[in-house]
Amino acid sequence: MTLLAVVGCALCAGAAKTETVVSPNGKIKMEVTVGEQLTMSAFHGDELILKDCPLSLDVDNQPFSELMKLRSRKRTTIDEVIHPVVPLKFAEVRNKANQLTLTFKDGVSLDLRAYDNGIAYRFSLNRGKGRCTVANEGLGLNLPQAFTAHISKTGSFNTSYEQPYTHLATDQMKQGDEMTYLPILLETPKGTKVLISESDVRDYPHMFLSPQGMNRLTATFPKAPKTWEPRGDRSWTISEEHDFLTNTEATRTLPWRFAVIGTDADIAMNQMEVILGGRCELDDTSWIKPGQVNWDWWNHWTIWGVDFETGINNDTYRYIIDCAAKFGVEYILLDEGWNKRVENPFVTRDGIDVKELVEYGAKKNVGVWLWLSWLTVERNMELIPHYAAMGVKGLKIDFMDHSDQWMVNFYERTARECAKHHLMVDFHGSFKPAGLEQRLPNIVSYEGVRGLEQGGGCRPENSIWLPFMRNAVGPMDFTPGAMENAQPEENRGTADRPMGGGTRAYQMALYVCFESGLQMLADSPTRYLREAECTAFIASVPTTWDDTRIIAAKAGEYYVVAKRKGTKWYIGAITGDKAQDFDITLDFLQQGGHMTAFQDGRNAHRIAMDYKRTEQDVTPQTRLHLHLVRNGGWCAVIE
Repeated sequence: MTLLAVVGCALCAGAAKTETVVSPNGKIKMEVTVGEQLTMSAFHGDELILKDCPLSLDVDNQPFSELMKLRSRKRTTIDEVIHPVVPLKFAEVRNKANQLTLTFKDGVSLDLRAYDNGIAYRFSLNRGKGRCTVANEGLGLNLPQAFTAHISKTGSFNTSYEQPYTHLATDQMKQGDEMTYLPILLETPKGTKVLISESDVRDYPHMFLSPQGMNRLTATFPKAPKTWEPRGDRSWTISEEHDFLTNTEATRTLPWRFAVIGTDADIAMNQMEVILGGRCELDDTSWIKPGQVNWDWWNHWTIWGVDFETGINNDTYRYIIDCAAKFGVEYILLDEGWNKRVENPFVTRDGIDVKELVEYGAKKNVGVWLWLSWLTVERNMELIPHYAAMGVKGLKIDFMDHSDQWMVNFYERTARECAKHHLMVDFHGSFKPAGLEQRLPNIVSYEGVRGLEQGGGCRPENSIWLPFMRNAVGPMDFTPGAMENAQPEENRGTADRPMGGGTRAYQMALYVCFESGLQMLADSPTRYLREAECTAFIASVPTTWDDTRIIAAKAGEYYVVAKRKGTKWYIGAITGDKAQDFDITLDFLQQGGHMTAFQDGRNAHRIAMDYKRTEQDVTPQTRLHLHLVRNGGWCAVIE
């Protein structure tokens, strides 16, 4: 392949030309220079955030000297209101930006947008009918000085996207170090936060970043796979790759690359992935019903005090359905083990009858979801209409662990087929959200997070970063809800007796703080029935929201948020490994109400199960003092 001259492009006169695009509020500025290279810089006020970052695109087999002379410039204003089908923060999302479009020779253009809270850019192709090959897309992320980087290291493109975060200065990053997947969070010496990710990724691989030393990272991508070899009963290993990223339509837009820039609260509040992800492509979305689900795998079907043998059988799942119905939980999930062999989705193990469970659940307004490996789905697409006709509500699809062009297209093909048959989807073992769930909102969640299933490896000191990183780019299947609570050094959970890190109030507050269209209750029905007042609160927390207000936020330390659904407000507060105190006002309330709250008990710093429930009347003038112990939490509902 030959370099399509985004790198090395020159103006007709040969002189460099710099264009500027400024955000509507004037605080964010992008500069793009077309000269020996195409470079982009970004400013937050007078602070330089990104410096002369080279952008490039290698497409088709044409000499770069013939391409990429600047033909035209066009400025536009974007101002619209988006109504997400599955609103995780806001029922209405404002998309307001100033855009500059640079059009080059031979059907390549570059869109650059400046938002009040960040920047975005994408390449577009307008090269006629047929297809073209993108060999590479270049981004050199040049930082003007040493920033602090919060990243997820991976040694391979084959990853479950569940690595704990690593925190280091960018001048300590060396060429040859492990790459990182997106999103990443950067912090300038002045304390400005910069969240970097992507959206509207279609028929195209996901981006990774590779350290190059000297405060610089460069984009790297998995190549398009050519051949595969089987790996176990649930996946493939790529044995040979093409020498390109994608062979795709010759006329199309490429993925958006974006940086959210501002305060910790700006990062946690942002909706950039939603805004740039595309618009809903389904004519009817009335059947898409986000909600909560009682989950079996984490608690290992551990139920006691009953007169049947518990395990993967219909007696156990009827009991789980009964528990869900008691607390108003919308769904249950049959995770791995319900079919006799992972490879065969049509033969269930002895003791499981999916149709009978669907019918039993329907009588109690509890729907059924099924777990499947992605390879099983790929080889048996007919399972989708089969289980949809049976009344199953959704599929949890697992172990993709890749984000090359082929796998990105698997997500879309599968979600489209599920949508035809009114099935929702939760992608587990997955990459982060990158816009597909905006176009196909039957995708209600993704994993791609170090969640509670990691047991003692899921520590609040890592999870406190999630509102500012992974959850800041879309829905996140963290699977909270442990009722057997432990401070991290005491977390000795086993398969049959799992524990969750953090205090009881912390685990409860996660339902308000973390966002997912499908929110799991990970613990045993026996524990939820035993801890009924806590379960009743958890089960009352919505999974979609009309409004969100950040009350206090500091990445890596604490997060306090208020969210509204209808006339009810919920407040959640979580902390990392240090105790925190907050004085907050309820001035976001339109009127007074009655508040029920759960807080860390006096000894929760040591005995994480310790909590206290309180009630009081409140008004918009009410001031509250919140004390959170280390790895602690606080949560409330006002109605």
